[in-house]
Amino acid sequence: MIETNFWLFLAAACLIAAVPGPGIFYVAARTLSEGRASGFASTAGTALGGLVHVVAGSLGISAIILASAELFAAVKFVGALYLVWLGIKTFRSASRTLSLDGEALGDKRAFRDGVLVEALNPKTAAFFLAFIPQFLDPAGSNPTLQFIMLGAISVALNTLADVVVVLMASATRTQLIGRPHLMRRLTQGSGVFIAGLGLSLALVRRPANG
Repeated sequence: MIETNFWLFLAAACLIAAVPGPGIFYVAARTLSEGRASGFASTAGTALGGLVHVVAGSLGISAIILASAELFAAVKFVGALYLVWLGIKTFRSASRTLSLDGEALGDKRAFRDGVLVEALNPKTAAFFLAFIPQFLDPAGSNPTLQFIMLGAISVALNTLADVVVVLMASATRTQLIGRPHLMRRLTQGSGVFIAGLGLSLALVRRPANG
């Protein structure tokens, strides 16, 4: 890979990771409603889901999904419905979420949710296919490996940003844990926000060049 391309990629990837996006808002909402452990588990899950898109993009699977209106719509609506369902569950669990540990759903389930939420988001697939190829070396011997390497770096930077957000959201939650009424409202708000992310995903259009 051309060294100049790599440093340009790294600068762009750092900037993108620092800009708040749906993934950051999702892990923040999960942390506020369920606690730091759940936030970290969700972050690990979204990271794995991001790597799924990286591998799929490198193998051409993502391109096939984006090129098919039917496949794109299917993935999009399954992901949207899953987010809405998670939002409703979070909202309904508000009366039970009153501890610092936030074990309402469990860390394993939070990890699984993170994987599915990210893996079923076609916007992530479109992003990697639009962003990474700009920095590949066309004369390189293994463009697939280049794609995976740059994609993994991008996922790592996004995950680092998510970790920072989890720590900040956890500190906010700790300050409110002794105020049950506010905690219930906070959890309900998190549920509404997660469901809102699902509705937003449902309205996403397939890229014109897909």
